[in-house]
Amino acid sequence: MIHLSTSSAGVNAVVTWILALLKFWGKFRRNRAAMLGLCLITLLAIGAICAPIIAPYNPIAPHYADRLSPPNGLYLFGTDELGRDLFSRLLYGGRISLVIGFAVQGVATAIGTTLGLIAGWYGGWRDDLIMRLAEIVFAVPNLVFLIVWVTLLQPTPISIFLGLGLISWPGSARMMRAQVLVIKQQDYIMAARSLGGAVPHILWHHVLPNAITPILVLFWLGIGSTILTESALSFLGLGITIPTPSWGVMIDVGRSYMTTAWWYAVFPGLTILLTVLGFNFIGEGLREALNPASGH
Repeated sequence: MIHLSTSSAGVNAVVTWILALLKFWGKFRRNRAAMLGLCLITLLAIGAICAPIIAPYNPIAPHYADRLSPPNGLYLFGTDELGRDLFSRLLYGGRISLVIGFAVQGVATAIGTTLGLIAGWYGGWRDDLIMRLAEIVFAVPNLVFLIVWVTLLQPTPISIFLGLGLISWPGSARMMRAQVLVIKQQDYIMAARSLGGAVPHILWHHVLPNAITPILVLFWLGIGSTILTESALSFLGLGITIPTPSWGVMIDVGRSYMTTAWWYAVFPGLTILLTVLGFNFIGEGLREALNPASGH
């Protein structure tokens, strides 16, 4: 009987999760902007992952005879000042942007969520220390901090990742703290505490699942912001170094050829624009789909 009861509870939990996912997907797919964003990011991810297969040319191999060729049958997006295929470079550049975007936001969200849980649950000096630290980070302009950071260190993907991670966690921390301050006053949390539940167990099984929705929205919105910041850093010549393909570097160099080779800067700029819009659309779609008050 015990085994049957345990098995039945497991099946019921799986069914509940499946129904919740189906309900979420039904609400998410009704948001046309969110579906457009999902399609854009999916295409970009496929292009970046399959770049060695899709890219028609080596992204760093020059073809001097085809310097600054306009878009044509051989070069879909034209070529740069060394005759390198821009379409191939955009595909490979997407790898760097997506990896940095997801990695930075993943680490920043994990750090911010953990610190927000601690600050909101325990309060007192822990709360004061974490929130004052978050305010200090908020007060420093992101781009100014990153310029100083990569000037002191080498502008490698690792150093850019660390720099972005150091300034990206406060938003998640403050959001999680605000959620915990409300949730820990709920009756079911008070009941769990009165029954002697361990704090880690309560935080993991009761507080976090009910506070994670706005954090997920911030995560997706933050990816677009991170990619934009990394591109701006590369545009200033302090990001990914040549000849590694980078969208920001391509715009920086391409702006010198705007009168003679408009495609050089326009296509990387459009790629960044569509990528940031895609992540923002997904984030807004998640906000609406995960909001219980948004309807059925």
